[in-house]
Amino acid sequence: MSHLDRLRAVFRMALNLPPDAGVDDLEYRAIPEWDSLAHMALIAAMEDEFSIMIDTDEMIDMSSFAKAAELLEKHGIGAAAV
Repeated sequence: MSHLDRLRAVFRMALNLPPDAGVDDLEYRAIPEWDSLAHMALIAAMEDEFSIMIDTDEMIDMSSFAKAAELLEKHGIGAAAV
């Protein structure tokens, strides 16, 4: 499974979305499921899945699936192409 597929699965799980939900264009607060509490759950799930530590500034900046993919790249995980 590619890093992007793993990231998609993390988004679906953390945001309680159906397995076939499209997440590539998702942005923070664009759907009711992605509120501030879900954002923290998403951060924790990403940290667990990819064995990274996301700092406060990164948490604030992660406002979309695309930004999350960029964040993984910053942490050395090959998920740059969305």
